[in-house]
Amino acid sequence: MAWEFDVLYWFQSIHGPIQDAFFSFITHFGDAGLFWIVMTLLVLIFVKDKRVGATAALALLLDLLICNICLKPMIARDRPFWIDPTVVMLVTPPTDYSFPSGHSAASFAAAVSFVQYNRKWGSAAIVLATLIAISRLYLFIHFPTDVLVGILVGIICGLLSGIIIREAFRRFAKEK
Repeated sequence: MAWEFDVLYWFQSIHGPIQDAFFSFITHFGDAGLFWIVMTLLVLIFVKDKRVGATAALALLLDLLICNICLKPMIARDRPFWIDPTVVMLVTPPTDYSFPSGHSAASFAAAVSFVQYNRKWGSAAIVLATLIAISRLYLFIHFPTDVLVGILVGIICGLLSGIIIREAFRRFAKEK
């Protein structure tokens, strides 16, 4: 765990007013997955290829089940700011457990879902997901392994959902 605090304290060493404002703002795009849920709903409504929204919806659901229902309560890892309360928090501190990062997982689940169908805006979603993940370290909310595992879970959920949805749509089209 020492190396993880080294990484977090490095992020603390680069704080400044611009970075504080930027990362405090960007992290909120991952709050409760709401941004990604809204994006998924908009895609389901406005994008002709319904596989895109269906993939993102399934990925977010799988992520919720894996991260928030299973792993967080089972592992029950303390958050960095619980262990070192001397760090000034720039955002409202979460009250649930730390492992894995739900912001990172949901962000990558949706972004990987989108990138499978549209490289251009999917790539923009990957950039946003990456910034959200970094914000969790910068803001001293998660350990690096929380974020890395969250990213991994999100990627797996996005890819697995893509496989499931493409197969379901293929079978449905065959039956018509």
